[in-house]
Amino acid sequence: MLHIVRWNPGSNSTESPTFDQLPATAAELPEGSVVWIDLADPTPEEEERVLKGFLPVHALTFEDIVKPRASGSAHLPKVEEFPDYLFAIVNPLPLELHGEQPPPGKSPRVHRLPRPQLSAVLTETLLITHHYTPMPCIAESHGHVARHAANAKRGPDYLFHLILDGIVDDYAPMVDRISQQLDRLETKMFRQPTPAVLAKLLRVKREVTYLRKTLILEREVLARLIRGEFQLVDPREMAYYRNVYDHLVRYTDLIENAREMVSDLMQTHLAATSNRLNEIMKTLTMISTIGMICTLIVGYYGMNFKHIGELEWEYGHWLAFGLMVAVSLGLMALYRWKKWL
Repeated sequence: MLHIVRWNPGSNSTESPTFDQLPATAAELPEGSVVWIDLADPTPEEEERVLKGFLPVHALTFEDIVKPRASGSAHLPKVEEFPDYLFAIVNPLPLELHGEQPPPGKSPRVHRLPRPQLSAVLTETLLITHHYTPMPCIAESHGHVARHAANAKRGPDYLFHLILDGIVDDYAPMVDRISQQLDRLETKMFRQPTPAVLAKLLRVKREVTYLRKTLILEREVLARLIRGEFQLVDPREMAYYRNVYDHLVRYTDLIENAREMVSDLMQTHLAATSNRLNEIMKTLTMISTIGMICTLIVGYYGMNFKHIGELEWEYGHWLAFGLMVAVSLGLMALYRWKKWL
């Protein structure tokens, strides 16, 4: 489906023309006009019509854009400059992670969700966005343009900044959610380090790794956009890109901290489990030692010899029992004196 927004400098307003109302090629767009074509889950014919007819892109660019449909996996974030356009790929959060925060323990597993891909092609007068899944950042940017139509005349680079800003802001709830999960797991771990806690830590670790990889690559994309490396990004818009970059750096740092915390908690969990096992083994060893002495006494009086001093004594049974009790209490006192208990 094609969603087109065009800034008309003559009327100082935006309009939503059909594709047939646009010029035959992007080179024929009037000077001063700005056009945003959003390809939302397009058909192959729509992709051919826009990316090979209206604005012919390089074959490698076209291959990267349609990669999710061709191979089932999204391309990782990157930015490339070509003679006629600027090409960028970013990975927003999956749609399942948007909206209200799920109950504890029922959040979607990020690392198992397919990674979305948003492709963007920029020229001086044209912005083309391409995606196969619904993306809130696109809807929010359309809403911003509808409310503030005059901002559309600032150019495709400004419109692309709106999209990037929406993508980065969507990471904030996810980062906070992971931090809360780690706090809860830390409390559970110190109370009782069970295998279930370790399994949850491993799941959070995979989620952190997934987000860290995406955020680091997107940070590199933003870093190149704010360095003045590309002529299609106007210097006056770099301040907005720097603002997005600052937010992304902060979220990346938080994910790095979460990654370190997961590693520390896993080490602490293993140490706590080992200490608990040592305590159990110590207790069993002390019980075994007491039982060994009692077994020695029972074995002595259970020998099959006729001449044993207490064999015919009417209190022999109580003597053996008393010896076992005395030895057990004596060993318990010794353990407590040694602070082994």
